[in-house]
Amino acid sequence: MSPAEIVRPVAKVQLMDSKAHGNNHEEIIRAPLNYLLDLPGKDVRSKLMSAFNQWLRIPEQKLEVIKRIVMLLHNASLLLDDIQDSSTLRRGLPVSHSIFGVAQTINAANYAFFLAQQEIPKLQDPRAFEVFTEELLNLHRGQGMDIYWRDASICPTEEEYFTMVSNKTGGLFRLAVRLMQLASESDRDYVPLVNVMGLIFQVRDDYLNLQSTAYTKNKGFGEDLTEGKFSFPIIHSIRADPSNIQLPSILKQRTTDVDVKMFAVAYIESTGSFEHCRKTLAGLLARARAIVEGMEGDSSETLGAMDQILTMLGLDGNEIPH
Repeated sequence: MSPAEIVRPVAKVQLMDSKAHGNNHEEIIRAPLNYLLDLPGKDVRSKLMSAFNQWLRIPEQKLEVIKRIVMLLHNASLLLDDIQDSSTLRRGLPVSHSIFGVAQTINAANYAFFLAQQEIPKLQDPRAFEVFTEELLNLHRGQGMDIYWRDASICPTEEEYFTMVSNKTGGLFRLAVRLMQLASESDRDYVPLVNVMGLIFQVRDDYLNLQSTAYTKNKGFGEDLTEGKFSFPIIHSIRADPSNIQLPSILKQRTTDVDVKMFAVAYIESTGSFEHCRKTLAGLLARARAIVEGMEGDSSETLGAMDQILTMLGLDGNEIPH
């Protein structure tokens, strides 16, 4: 058989897409993603974008495109996070890979990244793709360091932790607001505020993981301990007394034993680490509010909306992240 005869049948093969094959294939490919999207969530990022739009005032059509981009990227990262962290619960129900398998879930997550990228041209700004790429790189840099510290049992400094969080958690916040700024007539830069909000979000999340009964219901008790994660209160506790190896040893065990985890939480409390967490969070909230109050020319309604968001991100708020 000649090369031409071999290639001819291949040339007739059509690429699969949802239009050519209906919705059946698309539903199969997206099943792990759709399962996660159907789980009840608080949609914190969408609320943040709506709040920022009281300042930026971009067209509703472009705002919806940016919300779709962030929603797809956020949920793709959650699918991968749950695999990388060996999680069992997400929003109080089994994680996607426990139902659809690891391979299919990874594929769905990667698919979601490109579905998000496919939305970029709708913003009609060539700079949008550069912003998209920069913040996805930042997200993966942050995630990479978080995984490395965990797997190598290396406790980072608080400064290193904040750099990681700024990349990992702050990346999607920045992506959303930077894309909104491209579509806005305002020339004000909101990235400094967004960076602080990303830190608030993650420090709060780390605190609730070890202290909140609602968090226990959604993700399991002390899941960060089971994952061996160097979260903010854990970092402070370890560095408060480096000679005590109890907490680092517990992290290495990846324990699911509730009694051991309760012992660890009590130890973290004894080093003043939860109090340090609360003080740090209060300081970050004060810094964010100072930035907001320093924005001249904004209406009390606009400032009030952002203050509500900051209150929601504080420990007195009733939102559970993710």
